Amino acid sequence: MHGMEKVPSALTLAQHRSHDYRFLIRCWRELVEEAGLRMRILTRVGGMPVYGLESKSPDDGRPEIYISAGVHGDEVAGPWGLLEWARENGALLRERRFLLFPAMNPVGMILNTRMDHQGRDLNRSFHELEDELMVAWRKLMEGRKLAIGLCLHEDYDGQGCYLYELNKTRKTIGKAVLQDCAEVIAVDGRRSMDGSRSNEGLIAKRKIPVLPGLPEAIVLHELGAPVALTFETPSEFSLVDRVRAQKTFITSALKHACVL
Repeated sequence: MHGMEKVPSALTLAQHRSHDYRFLIRCWRELVEEAGLRMRILTRVGGMPVYGLESKSPDDGRPEIYISAGVHGDEVAGPWGLLEWARENGALLRERRFLLFPAMNPVGMILNTRMDHQGRDLNRSFHELEDELMVAWRKLMEGRKLAIGLCLHEDYDGQGCYLYELNKTRKTIGKAVLQDCAEVIAVDGRRSMDGSRSNEGLIAKRKIPVLPGLPEAIVLHELGAPVALTFETPSEFSLVDRVRAQKTFITSALKHACVL
């Protein structure tokens, strides 16, 4: 596969590279200089490096924009959607301060499994203070002010796009974001997702729910992100459409949150 290929093209996805973690990282390496990003190894899990990327631009006092993907290894539209979004927004990445995590669960991505290399659900582990990945992640997060946190996910039971919104501000943005995403994949019309009540695809909470383990979005909210959004695409739908929907979500969320 030639390094200059635009990813993820339909050909790339048809050639079953969607779970090729090394290829994904190679694509990011080709992008970082142009986008003004610094790429670092956060830690290694199961013998694989986990990467974080942050803007090289000087601190201008504005809070950073946080985006992560691939917490669940079988949810690949997020990692590729984030890459495609970054490819199209190099100027914005150079201008504004970002903190990006292209694939938090590399072993899970390679094995096409939700769980990590230890068989754990990472999105119920962000409260753990002794786990190697969580320790490294929290160390990187220390002292940072966040404008927003975006978490890219998928749902194999999904019947369309839907969104979890944690929001301390007076203005919810979820409905507007979903309306934009519906131009690619329709909104999931179910009234309940995983025990949470949905209003036309939006699960909005102003109070942090009590769970047995803490998801990434809740910890981001606790760390000061005024808005934390978890976006879900239906993993049984076309991968090309799901990648487009994830890319659309990022663009729409940043626009409606007025953080640019």
